[in-house]
Amino acid sequence: MCADVERAVEVSLQPIDLVGSEVVILFSDIFIPILGMGVDLEFSPGPIILEPIREWSQLNALRAKDPEKTVPYVFEIIRRLRGSLESRHIPLIGFAGSPFTLACYLLNGKGDPTGEFSFVKELADRDPDFLIDLIKKLGEETILYLRAQVDAGAQAVQLFDTWARILTESQYRRFVLPVIKKIAKSISGRVPFVLFGGEACHLVQPMLESGCDVFSAGSSMSLRDLVKLTGGKVALQGNLPPDELSLPPVELFNRVREMANEAEGARGYIVNLGHGCRPDTPVAGVRSFTDAVRALAGT
Repeated sequence: MCADVERAVEVSLQPIDLVGSEVVILFSDIFIPILGMGVDLEFSPGPIILEPIREWSQLNALRAKDPEKTVPYVFEIIRRLRGSLESRHIPLIGFAGSPFTLACYLLNGKGDPTGEFSFVKELADRDPDFLIDLIKKLGEETILYLRAQVDAGAQAVQLFDTWARILTESQYRRFVLPVIKKIAKSISGRVPFVLFGGEACHLVQPMLESGCDVFSAGSSMSLRDLVKLTGGKVALQGNLPPDELSLPPVELFNRVREMANEAEGARGYIVNLGHGCRPDTPVAGVRSFTDAVRALAGT
């Protein structure tokens, strides 16, 4: 469906009227640019890399390619969305997966139910140059991909680094941070850059050094602590636990108010979840959440 322009546009627009969201995020998948690099994968239901990257010959064969030529449908979807949203004054967000998070899947061959990705951690110690080179190549493609999204009309872009949490701070600074800084610099001054750090509480400080304009917090992070760390220089996003969307509306309103109070003093604050909706999330719960945000804002 990510490659079906009509359906992707339709699905992207649905949350505006269905649950009252105030921004649209492109319907796509973090693996789309990887397809453009020649990596074969299938979903069963999660991503399965048919030939995991384990050898230098495979790594050397990976090349960053022009995404407007390899996955042109992404940018047609963005252009159509901007055309639909312009008159409604609703902004459009693009996104990509972090090079490290993508590398975890490419190396492991699939997701890891334990969330540990032990092979990746072992590789970081055994052959760090291999991991560094892979992340650099994925970073080059990510820069091309996000810049093309901005050219097509995305008004902000978000980078998802869900699996960074498996790294120590020193590993993050060595393997990941230099590439994230390059990505942030590549779009600096064009659109806001949002970095989602997942539940990597121990990596907040280096993530804030990335050059991001907005830091998107996982549910385990303290917004109050983040305000202190950022010193009002970075906006915050987050971080309601997705399972709390099942709370009664009154309790949900109180949680939204609590988050807003904790984020007071930040450069700006986007009320959001700490992670994506789960498949069994009640639609009414999401609507109650957005209703609570608007009620708190007085709009």
